[in-house]
Amino acid sequence: MADETASRVNFRIKREIGGLRGAYARVRHRWWFRVLAVLALLAGLLMFLLWLFVARNLPSVDTLRSYEPPLPTNVRSAEGLPIHSYARERRVQLSFAEYPKPMVDAILSAEDKTFFSHHGVDFPGLVRAVVQGMMSGSTPRGTSTITQQVAKNLLVGSEQSYLRKAKEAILAWRIEDTLTKPQILELYLNSIELGRNAGGVEAASQAYFGKELAQLTLPQFAYLAILPKGPANYAPERYTERALERRNWVLGQMLSNGFITPAQHAAAVAAPLGTVPRQTPKFERVGGYFIEEVRRQLMDKFGEKADSGPYSVYSGGLWVRTSLDPKLQQYAQKALRDGLLRFDRGRGWNGPLNPEPLDLSNGWLQPFLNTNIGVDYENWRAAVAIAKEGDSWQIGFDDGATGTLPKWAAAMPVRNKGGQAFNAIRAGDILVVAPESAGVFALRSVPKISGGMVVEDPRTGRVLAMQGGFDSRIQSFNRATQALRQPGSTIKPLVYAAAMEQGMTPASIVVDGPFCVWQGAGLGEKCFRNFGNSRGAGPHTLRWGIEQSRNLMTVQTANQAGMDHVVDLIQRVGVSRQKLPPYLSYALGAGETTVLRMVNAYSILVNQGRALNPTLIDFVQNRRGEVILPENWRPCDHCNAPDWDGGAMPRPATRARQVVDPMSAYQIVHITEGVIQRGTATVLRDLNRPLMGKTGTTTGPTDVWFVGGAPQMLAGLYLGFDAPSNLGGYAQGGSIAAPIFKEFAIPAFEGMDKLAFTAPAGIRMARIDRASGKRVFGAWPTSDPLSPVIWEAFKPESEPRRGRRGDQEAAEAKAAEKKAAPKADRQSDSDFLQREGGIY
Repeated sequence: MADETASRVNFRIKREIGGLRGAYARVRHRWWFRVLAVLALLAGLLMFLLWLFVARNLPSVDTLRSYEPPLPTNVRSAEGLPIHSYARERRVQLSFAEYPKPMVDAILSAEDKTFFSHHGVDFPGLVRAVVQGMMSGSTPRGTSTITQQVAKNLLVGSEQSYLRKAKEAILAWRIEDTLTKPQILELYLNSIELGRNAGGVEAASQAYFGKELAQLTLPQFAYLAILPKGPANYAPERYTERALERRNWVLGQMLSNGFITPAQHAAAVAAPLGTVPRQTPKFERVGGYFIEEVRRQLMDKFGEKADSGPYSVYSGGLWVRTSLDPKLQQYAQKALRDGLLRFDRGRGWNGPLNPEPLDLSNGWLQPFLNTNIGVDYENWRAAVAIAKEGDSWQIGFDDGATGTLPKWAAAMPVRNKGGQAFNAIRAGDILVVAPESAGVFALRSVPKISGGMVVEDPRTGRVLAMQGGFDSRIQSFNRATQALRQPGSTIKPLVYAAAMEQGMTPASIVVDGPFCVWQGAGLGEKCFRNFGNSRGAGPHTLRWGIEQSRNLMTVQTANQAGMDHVVDLIQRVGVSRQKLPPYLSYALGAGETTVLRMVNAYSILVNQGRALNPTLIDFVQNRRGEVILPENWRPCDHCNAPDWDGGAMPRPATRARQVVDPMSAYQIVHITEGVIQRGTATVLRDLNRPLMGKTGTTTGPTDVWFVGGAPQMLAGLYLGFDAPSNLGGYAQGGSIAAPIFKEFAIPAFEGMDKLAFTAPAGIRMARIDRASGKRVFGAWPTSDPLSPVIWEAFKPESEPRRGRRGDQEAAEAKAAEKKAAPKADRQSDSDFLQREGGIY
């Protein structure tokens, strides 16, 4: 029975199969079946070809999960205030939750109202675009969804072709499978280019309206929503009516989509655009030379473009904390500029800021803006000469405004040529002017002489301010770090420091007299001389030689100490990057160095001979807040806590190299305090605080210098022409450079503690006769800087000894000491200094 049942089932199956075969045989001969088969084959072939030529090599959408849009590098001051940013475009990244709903509604209404219902591709719109493109003979445009635009902007590129459209569609489909709708919108709103160098909606809000996105009004949201279609087409300064029309269209779409009420629509349509003129953030004018030097260092470390690495300067989104003190920067900038103007005053007009006139045939504003030339000294402004109209020039400014430069306001003579500046001006010249009255301006002259200035903390090496010329937008060359100049007499403290290391003391006697050396056959004899060709003054203390900046004493000292030791110390403190040949001329500043190196060398002396590396960057963070520079950086938790649980806050021992003997370094610092009190920089004496420093004047004179300051802050500067030339016989560091430092120091030192320079352990203070260098027992120093008795710093067992005297003489001397200073009775010199607040 079972076999019979199975047989019947098999028979039925075979009958059904046979029937199907018969039906298939009948159908396959029908025309419509053949058409369907061909279509299916073509569809399969098309899908294969799409995969082979389009989809196979498309980028992975998984990269969008970790996509980071290019962000500018933000630079902050020592206090954390924003001062600049390095960017090819402005961009601020927000999360989707941070975007106001009206902004999202406006974008959806303008770009993709079905965004939340489609799966990445608007098929009806895509077909319509293809048909329109084929009929017009052009590439397809428009109708891309927001997802497709994300694919185009971040993965495919902007080539106008059918192939790109196909890639867009495939990637958009994949993106919708990979990311959520809010994630896609976030990518879009952060990445779209909206003109005015703004990438993303937040940056565009600040560029067009001068405020954050959250502060915008409904019509302003609608205006930003029209910009993805082409920012240049709706530039408010050129196409106001077109922009208003398109903005109102977006508002109408928002109304029809139910995003706003009729009352909101009516009020928004009636509102003006409300945009602000294109402008540069004001903070970008702070410390132009400092900021540029920071940029150079970052470029050396991280590179410029995205392909340079994840932390590129212009797209890596770095956060840079610098050591810049904006107030000190303003003081240094003003002091140096005022000094340059004082020296240049009365010498005539130095000509336009551009070497060749601009081509104004197609307008004057854009060519002027392209130069990026400006000036921010007091009320001065850069302007371009447009056209001469009778006895006045029409001039234009970077904001599009115009003014008048009358002949009487440009009557100064042309430097080294004569004639009035008014007649020497050409159309297209960039001038510097200052307002005289409404719409009327007077010509000003940027000094031909220049210079550089650096302010440094000698305890850490942090550079607090830097000025490399009159204005970084006029002269980009940074004379504080790039100009190699002869340091002149500012090198002398280093020469004497080498002598101290070789056993000389501040009281050593050196002859200020003729000194000649034989240079060999063919060169003959070289004789050195003092400044101004003054004759030697005979034997004097080494201290006096520094205070009065005596050249003959300096070469005598260098010769006794050994020039090989002198040039070795000059290299150790970084004034020279390589060891100089042991020529005596280098003891008088014949080599070349920079202001930054000289200031750092003096900082090393103040820092008791410990090596310092001048730094402008405190630390660098990536966009996630991780510190990437310095390497191996570690946080110090609670370091700024007012109370440390364990008592005094632990301080790790310094790891700085000792490049100068600490006692020798302090001896030089102590001696150079005398330069301020009674030497070549007495103009600074009335600052009434402990100061050290040294002036310098190079042969010619071609450069004038001053380097010095207080224990908490040192500064150095020079003045000179870029192509070294004579400044005039009257020019000296004490009369030109030191007053510039003083102008800086008055506001910079205000409120700063008056601290004495710290001496290292082992220094012995002894009373000596300032003129002879002999030890004094019967008199005490006074506050008079010209007091014949002073405190001098000696290394152990190097101070002048007591001479041989009988018991009666010794008793008389002891009684005289008690009478002159009874409070110091039975106390050593060191005890006296400690009790009186001095440093021992």
